[in-house]
This record gives sequence, structure tokens and C-alpha cells, in this order.
Amino acid sequence: MNKKTIVIVDDEKSNLVRARMLLEEEEDLNPVLLNSGMQCIKYFETKTADLILLDIMMPEMDGWAVISLLQSNPKTEHIPVIFLTADSSPETEAACFGAGGVDYAVKPMQPASVISRIRRAIELNEYRTDLAAKVKSQMEYIDNIKYDFILGMATLVEGRDENTGEHVKRTAEIVKAIGKEALRRGLYPDVLTEEYLNYTYSAAPLHDIGKIKISDTVLLKPGKLTEEEFDIVKKHTTYGREIIETILTNIEDKTFLRIAAEIAEFHHEKWNGKGYPKHLIEEEIPLCARIMAIADVYDALKEKRCYKEPFPLDEVYEILQEDSGVHFDPELMECFTAIKDDIKDL
Repeated sequence: MNKKTIVIVDDEKSNLVRARMLLEEEEDLNPVLLNSGMQCIKYFETKTADLILLDIMMPEMDGWAVISLLQSNPKTEHIPVIFLTADSSPETEAACFGAGGVDYAVKPMQPASVISRIRRAIELNEYRTDLAAKVKSQMEYIDNIKYDFILGMATLVEGRDENTGEHVKRTAEIVKAIGKEALRRGLYPDVLTEEYLNYTYSAAPLHDIGKIKISDTVLLKPGKLTEEEFDIVKKHTTYGREIIETILTNIEDKTFLRIAAEIAEFHHEKWNGKGYPKHLIEEEIPLCARIMAIADVYDALKEKRCYKEPFPLDEVYEILQEDSGVHFDPELMECFTAIKDDIKDL
């Protein structure tokens, strides 16, 4: 039998004894007795439970303080709390639910009522947890479909040149690797989160989507571009934003839309302000585009293109390092350099 652990927190010994006797009569319930709020917090540093019966009026740390700490901890925020109180007033009832309790029981505890409340709270919490897991699984499935569509669409554009069809896949993985290292180092904490990095990774394949509007005569020219032709190619950045905002305009996730548009428009901006299309400087360039810039140039240098042969890796690293603080964000370049062997293996 899978017993449910019920933690009872009360500073009155008689209340704890009464609660233990009550719960031990139920074969599937395992009571754990704690006589203070601090004991409760320490208990959950190493253990968990299926439900907490929490007294409100306790010295040093009352029930309100305990539930506040529990709900601020990701390890305990999901555990349902039933408050124990001698006060049955409407104000106390409202306060219990307002503080995050799933229910409350009036002391002295009535056996049938308390057991019923415990079982109902556990059942509802298990249902909520199961539902949340199913929703998460379904959202991941939908996200995978969206990413496959984005990757396919971007690959069609890149596939006009048979040498660059894999470019969108490689650069997305490089973006993720650089972003993870930056996240590990705690860089740009006001912007860079796991969620932000996931969006950046998902949007990275769209960075050159604007090339679909550039003529093959210019895009696939085997030799050096003229100044006029290069001006045409540079337009793929603004075309990219326009295309993304047009074809994805009805997407519900506006954060993804914004990051995708920023990557497409600004991945050719330079740290020193001499990039294009808007000559942004340093942190004026969105973080997602600064990460993309390193991945894009690295992959372009080391691969054969219609207009050039591949550079040796040592030379690629040297070129990138020389452009740290000029073309590229120097802190992100440090991240790239630290994991360049891992990126090479990608």
C-alpha cells in the first residue's frame, strides 16, 4: 500500500497526539508530527509530504509565515495545506484561502470531517498535478510541430544553395550552446533566462528568411559582390522582419514573434555600431541577435559557399577572436571560446 504522508504542525502536544491517533486509524495515512513552524521548514529541506495540516497560532513562526516560505520554494509550493484554527469566523476563513490554503479545519478536529478534507485535498492535488503534466506534454508536442515547420520553412530558403541547407540547423544548435554557457555564467540576468534561450533557439532558423526576396542572380553569385549588389543583399534583414511579422502575425506567443523578428533584422549588427541595417551599438542590439551573430559568422566561415572555400578552423577562431569587441559582444565571445571544442563536435 502506498501510504500518504501527512505532516501535522502544531505547538500544542495534545493536539499532535490527537491528530496522530486520528490518522493512524487510517491504514493509508502516515502522520509526521512537528511542534513548530521552524521544525516544519527544516523538515522539508530533505523530505516531502502529500499534505500539511498547519496550525495558525504558533510562537516564533506562525502558520502564515510557514505557508509563505513553503510557497516560495519550488520543492514545496505544490504541497496542499489545510489550516488548523480555533477561530471559525468568516474573516479567518477568508484569510486561510487568501494565504494559499486549500481548506481549513476548526479545532478540536472532528474525525470524519478532517479525514474527508484530507482525502479530498490529496485527490484534487493529484488530479491537478496529472492534468498539469498532460498539458505540459501536449504543449511540448505542439512546440515540436511548430519548430519542425519553422525549420522546414527556413531550410527551403537556405536550400536554394545546396551548400547552406544545413546552416539553419547547425546555427540553431550553436546558439543554444552559447546561450547555455552565458546562462551558466549569469550574464545579462535581466534578459537571459531559460525561457528566453528556448525562444531564441526556436527562432534562430528564421534568421535568413528574408533571403527569399533576394534574386538568385545576386544571392548565388560565385564571385565578389559589387557595392550595389551588397546593398541588395543587406535588405534581407528588413525583409526578414517583414516576412515574420506578416506570416506569423496571428501567432499567440508574441514573445516568440518579437525575438524571431529581432534575430532576422539585427543579426548583422556589430558591437561597434558599424553593422546593418540600423547601426545599433553594443547592448542596443538585442541579446538574441548578438548570440546569433557569432553562430552565423562561425558557421559561414568554416563551410564552403558558392563565393568562397571553407576557412581552416584555426583561422576561423582567430578571425572571431580579433572581432571580439568589434563585431561581437566580448562577453558572449568569451562564452564561445570556452566551449569551442563542444561546438566543433556539434
